[in-house]
Amino acid sequence: MLAPGGCDWESAATLVRLFRAPWSTNVERVSLALAHKGVEVESVVIDYADRTPVLEVSGQGLVPVLDDEGVVVADSRRILRHLEASRPEPALFPSDRAARAHLEVFMEWFEEVWKVAPNAIEAELDSASPDHQAIAVHSARMDERLDLFEHLLTTGEHLGRSAFSAADCVAFPFLKYAAGRDPADDELFHRVLDEHQSVDGRPRLAAWIERVGARPRA
Repeated sequence: MLAPGGCDWESAATLVRLFRAPWSTNVERVSLALAHKGVEVESVVIDYADRTPVLEVSGQGLVPVLDDEGVVVADSRRILRHLEASRPEPALFPSDRAARAHLEVFMEWFEEVWKVAPNAIEAELDSASPDHQAIAVHSARMDERLDLFEHLLTTGEHLGRSAFSAADCVAFPFLKYAAGRDPADDELFHRVLDEHQSVDGRPRLAAWIERVGARPRA
């Protein structure tokens, strides 16, 4: 697999490599974090039909995977924690232990609770006989939870209040679809995020999506 520019990743001089795939929400989490930390990476773009490069480096087929000078880390949240431990500044996690715990709880909630509804809608739409009543219930839950993010942004410009943090990295790639979707992005899960979320009546959420959307990415 060639990295952009035709460089063979196995012989590339870059010591930090990010294994990624187009449109991946979890990859975007890491891309935002790497840019915030000022880390330059060599991208290894995999084809979903051939996951060999990421399998060879990590033993599993999911992206993102970060190869940081030989230290291989899979899973977007684990990569965020790795980046914070190896490159503490600029910070993505608060130094205060209580504030760090709150952020960790938020990340866990987003992954294990918030994502249940869109995943369930995707599964229904991908089935032979979608349960439209169940879809409506999950859709209403997604809409209600957008109000939580609107309220979280009452006291600051980011989900961690004043400073950009891992909370923004974790949530943005999913919540951004409330403001629309690139027509070229036709993945079913992303259509779900687009069609069952809206920034209507949520000006702080809309402003946050625009603000984080303008940030650099690795």
